[in-house]
Amino acid sequence: MTTPSIVRLVTCGSVDDGKSTLIGRLLVETDSVPHDTLDATKKTRRPGSIIPAGEIDFSLLTDGLEAEREQGITIDVAYRSMSLLDGRRLIIADAPGHEQYTRNMAVAASRADIALVLVDSTRGIRPQTLRHLTICSLMGVKKIIVVINKMDVSGFDKSLFDSLVAELQLATNRLALHEVFFVPVSALEGDNVTFKSDRISWYKGNSVLEEVQEWRDQSSDSEHARLSVQLINRADNFRGVSGTISQGRFKVGEEVTVLPSERKAKLARIVTFAGELTEARSGDAITMVLEPDIDVTRGDYIERTKLYTQPADRFAANLVWIDEEELIHSRSYYLVNGSGMVPATVTNIKHRLDILDGSHQSARTLAMNEIGLVEIATDAPIPLTTYSDNRNSGNFVLVDRVTFNTVGAGMVVHTLRRATNITKHDYEVDKSARSKQKGQRAKLIWLTGLSGSGKSTIANALEKRLFGSGIHSYVLDGDNLRLGLNKDLGFTKEDRAENVRRVAEVGKLMVDAGLVVVVALVSPFKVDRDHAREQFASDEFIEVWVKTPAEICAQRDPKGLYKKAKSGALPNLTGVGQDYEPPTSAELVLDGTEDVAINVEKLIKTIL
Repeated sequence: MTTPSIVRLVTCGSVDDGKSTLIGRLLVETDSVPHDTLDATKKTRRPGSIIPAGEIDFSLLTDGLEAEREQGITIDVAYRSMSLLDGRRLIIADAPGHEQYTRNMAVAASRADIALVLVDSTRGIRPQTLRHLTICSLMGVKKIIVVINKMDVSGFDKSLFDSLVAELQLATNRLALHEVFFVPVSALEGDNVTFKSDRISWYKGNSVLEEVQEWRDQSSDSEHARLSVQLINRADNFRGVSGTISQGRFKVGEEVTVLPSERKAKLARIVTFAGELTEARSGDAITMVLEPDIDVTRGDYIERTKLYTQPADRFAANLVWIDEEELIHSRSYYLVNGSGMVPATVTNIKHRLDILDGSHQSARTLAMNEIGLVEIATDAPIPLTTYSDNRNSGNFVLVDRVTFNTVGAGMVVHTLRRATNITKHDYEVDKSARSKQKGQRAKLIWLTGLSGSGKSTIANALEKRLFGSGIHSYVLDGDNLRLGLNKDLGFTKEDRAENVRRVAEVGKLMVDAGLVVVVALVSPFKVDRDHAREQFASDEFIEVWVKTPAEICAQRDPKGLYKKAKSGALPNLTGVGQDYEPPTSAELVLDGTEDVAINVEKLIKTIL
């Protein structure tokens, strides 16, 4: 295998461990900094800086944001590059050390070959150091160089270095990090950064730069070949699919499979900007011409048929949660891998990982910067690989469906067996036939609103009207369902999400049976209602907001819930202790203070 032309490195560790200073010195001592930039670091000083005027403040070379310079911290990931002695290009990602910016560090680590994990010898090993080591392990970083920094403060005390190494080896062994090296350093004074220091005679290993330059990717070419389709390339008498090969190699004439459709074709031509190839390998950007010209779209994958990934809809994955709002299992998110996106639900949190001792803790949710093993179900089969096999096709991010913020970064551990053991059966008597037999159009009317808004009263009157008209219908009432199917659920955000999911699934079955289904459910969160809507055809789901002022609901208080909430006995009552997110595109809005008969008449006009 040829030596890669680019090596990617991430620096990590706790705040003030000296990451920016170390990288700044590496850049300066390898002549990788423009002279005008270097001159600026001699004139600029942070508040409280101890660097004498006229000398280089190395940390300024990587902190690009104004807030970083003002506060003396790293916030965003700063990317810099330099040349190694053998001609390879080193891309350095200086990751932030603050816990609140762990998400930035995780992104940088996901592409890194090498990690420099800094430890301030004067402060010892801190939780963020262990968190970063854990993330490096999960992200598949191949080589770890632990830099014990600020050794000059202790006079390069060997016993201090040895004690820190012994403590850190407990963590690296637990995390199964095999290629780990420890280097005593003074980033401020330059000892063991680019050259071996005469002041540390007891240390016999390499400097940081020497250790970086020794890294070689020893992995062999994978039999598994994959290309992610990024563009459909059309021209006169030409149609190809363009993308970059992320793993393995392709040869002209072999059979390939398009995923997730599993359509097969022959690879007729491999076209590049420089001309045609008979073979292409990992890292090459190419255009494939297939015979026959089967349907391929952006976000699909192409693999060799003799060893292709079976699409699945159930996965176990390590998940780093990076959002300020906690993870809510049973809530639908978007799962994004490459240019593909599919709705997905975290169905189970197997455990949360304790970064300090590696123990597995039971958990119902994950808070920001926490790491856990979860099970995920996607709405459609997708061809994710294990992360250990391919970092590109085994990773994903979860995106909030309302804010479109990235909330989690995941690494696939394995496909769940049940994903391939279940097959959908299509029966000849279908929804259309059942509806026709009843002489009606099956649909679901979803009534949402605060407790006491009048949902159940309206649902009851509506079903009486439908029943009297000979329409086959059924009411799914939130309280009634909590007496049986949903009796195990509480009123937390995650339980409410699961409550809505179950009701939607039951409603879907009833609509499939040809019924008109009326749902009366608080369902306070828009994202959960939107996910319920997606289970139905566009003309089958009617969202109805029973809009009643909160003070009127509290006056009615038919179940005594508002009285309990006022006394503190019911902290999660919607509209009091928990938010209610009104619909933004409901098909119908009813005034809950109007006469029930008037609201039922409006519903009948909408339904029929």
